[in-house]
Amino acid sequence: MSHHFIDFRDVKYRYPDGTEALRGITFRITHGESVGIVGANGAGKSTLLLHMNGFLMPSSGAVTIGDVLLQKGTAQEIRKRVGVVFQYPDDQLFMPTVFDDVAFGPLNLGLDEQSVRERVEDALRTVSALQLRDKPPHHLSGGQKSAVAIASVLAMEPDILVMDEPAANLDPKARRRLIQLLKTFSHTKIVASHDLDLILDVCSRCIVIHEGVVAADGPAAEILSNKALLEGNNLELPLSLQRHQHEHEHEHCHGGETHAHPHGHEHEHPEGHDGAAGHVHGDAGKDPDHPHDDHEHGPHTHEH
Repeated sequence: MSHHFIDFRDVKYRYPDGTEALRGITFRITHGESVGIVGANGAGKSTLLLHMNGFLMPSSGAVTIGDVLLQKGTAQEIRKRVGVVFQYPDDQLFMPTVFDDVAFGPLNLGLDEQSVRERVEDALRTVSALQLRDKPPHHLSGGQKSAVAIASVLAMEPDILVMDEPAANLDPKARRRLIQLLKTFSHTKIVASHDLDLILDVCSRCIVIHEGVVAADGPAAEILSNKALLEGNNLELPLSLQRHQHEHEHEHCHGGETHAHPHGHEHEHPEGHDGAAGHVHGDAGKDPDHPHDDHEHGPHTHEH
């Protein structure tokens, strides 16, 4: 569908104070893609997102949403196609009740009362928040506010969903619920986040922004497992991958002596630690100055 893509062509943006936030950004996101935007603080992620629905206009270059070129006269049309969920839900929730907040957008589209009610209920049901419809937004938890902010955008039925740090300030349970929710969306999704594990879970593609330019663009699994690339852009491996790649040091006590052996893998000791069969170490665990098979193993402990 032609109206579901985003095209950036050599986009540059300079803030009024002279800060050059974007220095020639080019990429294309097509229908149905889930794309993560990552980068260190100040890299230009939020500025980039604000160009996707016309909150900011390029200083030079071109942003096209579907067949519509972003300019002052087309910003309203583009905002119907691109829904943005901001980092802080309180920036989007300002009405007396949750229902009113979610209804605000559809009402501004000129929909009749019945259509608005259906959209609100569908959106709240999608984020499992229908029971909150009559509550004041300021009485909600962080996770509930996040869900309602997403519903307020979904109620507009945008073609493209853009999210800035959607997991910020969420507790682990609310974060897991958000990830599961995002996985169900068939929208074209663009998610900017410092939470690289979330990007790895939700997005199939990842774009790395560094000092206002695209530093890397490719499959999320490849980009986010490339330690050198990430560190070169002031990022770290996702925590889930750090656990896999971390070298464990095991302390083995042999007859009063302690030997540290680095291991780059997990290993099991199903028969206990008394030297019984089944206790196997790979080559990474061998100390060349202290071969394991030259002596019997007494009881020993493992510390990670």
